Amino acid sequence: MPASLANETSGRGLSRRGLLLGSGLAAVGAALGLAGCTPRQAAFPALGTAPLPVPPLAPSRLSGNRRSFLLTAGTGESRLIAGRPEVVTPTMGYNGASLGPTLRARQGELVRVEVRNDLAETTTLHWHGMHLPAAMDGGPHTPIAAGRTRTAEWQLRQPAATLWYHPHPHGQTEAQVLNGLAGLFIVDDDASLRSGLPSEYGVDDLPLILQDRFLDATGRIVRVEGDNALGTIGGTLLANGVSGTHVEVTAALLRLRLLNGCSGRFLDLRFADGRPFTLVGTDGGLLGDPVELDRLLLSPGERAEILVRFRPGDRTVLRTERPQLPGTAVGGADLTPGDFVEFRAAGSLRPSAPWRLPTERRTVPSAAQAARTRSFELRMPFINGRPMDLNRIDAVVRLGDTEVWEVTSSDVMAHNFHVHDVQFRVLDIDGAAPPAELAGWKDTVPVLPGQRLRLIMRFEDYADDRVPYMVHCHLLRHEDAGMMGQFLVTADGTGPERIDSPHDHDGHG
Repeated sequence: MPASLANETSGRGLSRRGLLLGSGLAAVGAALGLAGCTPRQAAFPALGTAPLPVPPLAPSRLSGNRRSFLLTAGTGESRLIAGRPEVVTPTMGYNGASLGPTLRARQGELVRVEVRNDLAETTTLHWHGMHLPAAMDGGPHTPIAAGRTRTAEWQLRQPAATLWYHPHPHGQTEAQVLNGLAGLFIVDDDASLRSGLPSEYGVDDLPLILQDRFLDATGRIVRVEGDNALGTIGGTLLANGVSGTHVEVTAALLRLRLLNGCSGRFLDLRFADGRPFTLVGTDGGLLGDPVELDRLLLSPGERAEILVRFRPGDRTVLRTERPQLPGTAVGGADLTPGDFVEFRAAGSLRPSAPWRLPTERRTVPSAAQAARTRSFELRMPFINGRPMDLNRIDAVVRLGDTEVWEVTSSDVMAHNFHVHDVQFRVLDIDGAAPPAELAGWKDTVPVLPGQRLRLIMRFEDYADDRVPYMVHCHLLRHEDAGMMGQFLVTADGTGPERIDSPHDHDGHG
C-alpha cells in the first residue's frame, strides 16, 4: 500500500505560526526556483470603460441523451485594456483568441467534448470540480500533443454547479493559464431551474472570470520569475479577459458566478459602496441556506455564486482589497487593491421574482463513517515531504469509502488544497466549525500557515487501477514546482505503487 503522500493520522507534528514566520522565505525562493528580481511591470490604465464581454455559450449537438462539444486550443491576439487599442497582447484561448466559451449541460446527460490542440506545445484539458472517470479528468496523465485531438466523455452525475476547465500539463500549467486558457462549465438540474434564481445567461445571470496579469512594456503577459512567494501576481485586473469594464444592469436582482482564475492571487471581494450580497453557491453547487456577506475571500480556483440587489440608477464597483491572510508572508507579491468591473443600474429595473434554494439532496457524511483518516502536510515544494512524481502512486482509495483528509501547513505562505473528482465538506478548521462561506460542498479550500483543516469526502462511481486523480495546491506556481500528488481509486483499495508516465508529456516529474 503506497504511503508516501497520505499517511495514517497520528498527532500534530506541526510548528505554530510564530515559528513559521521566523523561518523566513529564503528556502521558499530556492524551492520555487525564483532567482533574481521581479522584472519591471508596465501599467496600462484603462481609458474609460468597455462593456463587459460575456463568454458565449458553446454550441452543442444533442443526440438522444448525448451532448457534444468541440473545443480548439489555439493562439491569437487580444486587447486586454479598455480604450487602449494600441496595446495588443499575444494570448491563448479555446475557440478564440483568449479564454473559452461557457459549456452548459444538464445533470444526467452524457457529455462528449472533442478537444483539439492547435498550440505548438503539449497541453491537457482538466474539468475542475467535475465528478468523472480518471481517464477523462484531463490531468497530466492525459496529454494532448501539438496537432492532436483527444475526446473526453462522461455522464453528469452531480447537481447544478459552476465549474471550470483549464490546462493541467505538469510544469506548464501556470504559463498556459496566464496566457488565457480557461473557461466555465455550468451544470444545470431540474431543482435549480425551478428555484426562481436569476437564470437569463448574460443578462441577470452573469459569469465573471476574475484574473490578474503582469504585463511588460510591450503589453505581453509575463510569467514572473522574481522573488515572491505566491507565483505570478499582476497589477492588471481582468474581468472576462478585459481590464476596465462595465455592466448595464437591467434587473433588480443579479446573479454573479464568480471564479478566481488567478495564478496565485487571493481575492478579497467586496463592492466599493459596501453593499451586502447573498452567497447562494460555492464550488460544488448551491447551498442549503443563503449566507449574507459584505466581502468574500476566494483563493485561486474557488468559485462562488452570489446575488446582488440594485435600485434604479445605482452605480457600484466590484473590487478586491488586499486580503487578510493571518500568519502569511507574501514575499515580493504585490497584492495592491483594485477594481474589476463597474455596475450601472438603469433608471427602470425588471423586478426580481421570488426564489428559494433547492432542498439539499446530497447526504453529508459524518466522521464516524470514515473508513480511514489521511494526513497531508503542505510545505513548499512538497506534500508530506515529497515532490510530485508522475510515476509514483501516493495513495490508493477503495471505491465507495468515505475518508477524512486532514490538511496542515507548516509553511510561511498561504496555500490552498484542491482534490480532483470529489466534492468534500470542511468538518472543522483548527477544531472550530468552518465559517458559513466554507460550509458548502467544496473542491478547493484555502490553507493558511499553521492551520489544520479536516475534510470529509466519499469516493463513488469510478475506479481505475492505472490512471490517477491529482491532489495539489492550486496556486499554479506551487503546483508546477511539485506541490502535487496523485491517488488511485480502485474496487478493493489495492493498487500499484508505480505507474508509467505518458511519453509525450512536457514538464518535469
